[in-house]
Amino acid sequence: MIRSLCLFYLLLVLVCADEHKDCGCGKSLNRQSNDASSCSAEKDDSDGFCSIQTEEDLLDDDLIKPIHKQSLIDNMVQIPAGVYTIGTDDPIFLSDGEGPIRYAELDSFYMDKYEVSNADFEKFVEATGHKTEAEKFGDSFVFEGLLSDDVKDDIKEAVAQAPWWLPVKGASWRKPEGDDSDITDRMDHPVVHVSWNDAVAYCNWLGKRLPTEAEWEATCRGGLKDRLFPWGNKLNPKDEHRTNIWQGEFPTNNTEEDGFKGTNPVSHFKPNAYGVHNIVGNVWEWTSDWWQTGHPIGRQKNPLGGPKGSDKVKKGGSYLCHKSYCYRYRCAARSQNTPDTSAGNLGFRCALSA
Repeated sequence: MIRSLCLFYLLLVLVCADEHKDCGCGKSLNRQSNDASSCSAEKDDSDGFCSIQTEEDLLDDDLIKPIHKQSLIDNMVQIPAGVYTIGTDDPIFLSDGEGPIRYAELDSFYMDKYEVSNADFEKFVEATGHKTEAEKFGDSFVFEGLLSDDVKDDIKEAVAQAPWWLPVKGASWRKPEGDDSDITDRMDHPVVHVSWNDAVAYCNWLGKRLPTEAEWEATCRGGLKDRLFPWGNKLNPKDEHRTNIWQGEFPTNNTEEDGFKGTNPVSHFKPNAYGVHNIVGNVWEWTSDWWQTGHPIGRQKNPLGGPKGSDKVKKGGSYLCHKSYCYRYRCAARSQNTPDTSAGNLGFRCALSA
């Protein structure tokens, strides 16, 4: 009973830059669920995995009436139909399935210009009474450098593969660093401590959905082909910061050269050529795809990812990413967590079929 109300996490040894570190991306923060309720689909008893939703489930916004859809796209951009380059032939993390380059034929869709903000999520909670999984479990993971001494003094555990991640009682979207924090001055920052299930609930409430990984990556590239970042191959063109990542030595010294220690407002930094802000850095973003590291050969039409799995794909990296540890703020980079995982650097944005 003592542990039944606490947060369980599966501490996995995952391959990163040196094959021994969590690399700051939060891959080791997966919850160890006690039942199948953490998956939006029923679990396959034969292997413990969750079955993928049908295409109808993922793309149910096709049923939205045009007049309603028009009201939804005010802060979205339309990505044209076409064949898009996904992945890379020069992967940094082979075990992540970044390569090889493959081609996705996508129908036109809309993507949120901005990550979902605290103000956006508050409207959803007020309208629906939704309780996030972090609130249900009673805690969530926070980067040590953002915590007060009082909060850290009460914590007796850490993640073995990433000791800078600490389980904080009371940490949630309303209290990102625990009970002595709030979001009063961060209403325009991305909501964090939201699981994949929470993100799906929010998008469904609006009549939207999470983007597929292919849609997310096509959006990230902003019309460019085989480039590292949404704006090209140089991280800071003309010495200008384009994204919020870690500067200095991770995890001990963040020089904050980009102006931020934690998250930044969702409209900060220049958008890419499609008009989308902060699609790399700031916070990781959930996608609809189940995680897989092998990919189908040949051009795929509106690919949906793996047919089943235990983890969901997240993209874009976060304010904790540094090239020496978590060089995943590249369009082709990817990582994963279980659908009920939440952390202080994990958020989302929504998509909508055109």
